[in-house]
Amino acid sequence: MAMTHADAKALESHPTRLDVWLWAARFFKSRSLAKQAVVGGKIAVNKQAAKPARFLHAGDLVQVVRGGECMIVEVIGLNPIRGSATQAVSMYRELPESQRARELEREQRRLTAAGVQLPASHLDKHARKLRREIKRGTS
Repeated sequence: MAMTHADAKALESHPTRLDVWLWAARFFKSRSLAKQAVVGGKIAVNKQAAKPARFLHAGDLVQVVRGGECMIVEVIGLNPIRGSATQAVSMYRELPESQRARELEREQRRLTAAGVQLPASHLDKHARKLRREIKRGTS
């Protein structure tokens, strides 16, 4: 049975569990990963630690820490069904100060990595043999 537009609107008016919302808004690939992040302290709601079963309401502020980046978003939609990426983006709005902070951190990481000189490549078979011989002192 296909979901109608009225059914989707009715779902959006009901509170949704935090772990389900994080999954539906595509912050995590699975609900279990979302739950692990909440239990691990990577998610806060209205600046307070939260549990996976906490119900979200429109207007709540959710702080998501993922891969070293911190994102603060305002909950707009509460659809518990995972849809397309465009639907997921319409469920939240990132705060401007959060966006600026993430861009600044990203730029700092890029500049820090610019000074690191990585080796051009791994040693080939011949170079490894020479290195072993030099270490043994049998050249």
